Amino acid sequence: MAWNDNKNQNPWGNNGDMPPELDEVIKDFKNKFGGVFGGNKSPNSDTPSLPLQGNFKYIFILVLLVWILSGIYIVGPAEKGVILRFGEFQEETGQGPHWHIPYPIETLTQINVEQIRTAEIGFRNVSGNRRGGNVSSESIMLTKDENMIDAKFAVQYKISDVQDYLFKVVSPDTTLRHVMESAIRQVVGKNTMDYILTEGRVNVADSIKEKAQALLNFYKTGLIITTVNMQDAQPPEQVQEAFSDAVKAREDKQRLINEAQTYANDILPKSRGKAARMLEESKAYRSRVIAKSEGESSRFSQILTEYEKAPVVTRERLYRETMEEVLAATSKVVVDSKANSMMYLPIDKLINSRQSSTEVIIREVPQSQTNQRGSVRDVFRSREVR
Repeated sequence: MAWNDNKNQNPWGNNGDMPPELDEVIKDFKNKFGGVFGGNKSPNSDTPSLPLQGNFKYIFILVLLVWILSGIYIVGPAEKGVILRFGEFQEETGQGPHWHIPYPIETLTQINVEQIRTAEIGFRNVSGNRRGGNVSSESIMLTKDENMIDAKFAVQYKISDVQDYLFKVVSPDTTLRHVMESAIRQVVGKNTMDYILTEGRVNVADSIKEKAQALLNFYKTGLIITTVNMQDAQPPEQVQEAFSDAVKAREDKQRLINEAQTYANDILPKSRGKAARMLEESKAYRSRVIAKSEGESSRFSQILTEYEKAPVVTRERLYRETMEEVLAATSKVVVDSKANSMMYLPIDKLINSRQSSTEVIIREVPQSQTNQRGSVRDVFRSREVR
């Protein structure tokens, strides 16, 4: 008779009030389930084997317990847990232990949202070689100046929105590769080859990141790009030699430009200084001429005033002043004819000092000129002394 047929009997075979010992409970449990699964009855056990129908609820309780416990899960610090109930999104869980209704009612998907993922455009990393595994169909593209360029990019990204990543796009990682190829060709096609190869590397990478992120947000892929690096950019191998010649010619051009600039920097300041000096000299000459002209004009006005007061005296004074100016710059000695004929003239010293021929002029002034000059009665004789 089964133990459940007698309601007064303890399930563990003990009718007393005290609970059975742990060893007896384990042994009794083992015997019961041993009989269920075809095991033999323990020779030391007095409890008969239970039939399969009577022990089914034990199996059910055990399976139910295991099924319930299988719903316990732990989400790591860098992970997000997504619960789906019959394939429909239910909730998103964060770090720590959680429980959900086990499969097949609810399913759990844990995703590392802090993991940095990498996408390689134009190459595939082979044994740590950055340039290994070249993919020409991705790397070769056309620039703005209609030149071919072989460019390779490495993209690092991570998941920003778990729901978008799982449910909005079928294959987010593949979509990112297509978006990156489109953005790269768009940016490269808007810039010249020289700009991409020289000073524009950083700006090109930033532009590609900006345009690609805008497309990823538009498609709701749930991905965010962290960095875009231009691994390598060069002309295709077929035109490397011609490109090297072009680079050399460009360097020669820059060298000549620098030499010309150096010459210009040397000659221009001198020319500017010379021009400034000439301008200042011309201004000084103009000021001097104007001042002299004004002085001469003022002097003429004063002489005219004096001439009007005493014409004879003024004419005599002007004549003497003019003769002083004229004779001061000549090698002539003028003496009065009435002077002592035995006067001493140091002609040798005069000749040595002036380094030219000296003329001694003795002239008799006509009476008509004497009358005009007032008291001038000089009579001169002229002779040339060599």
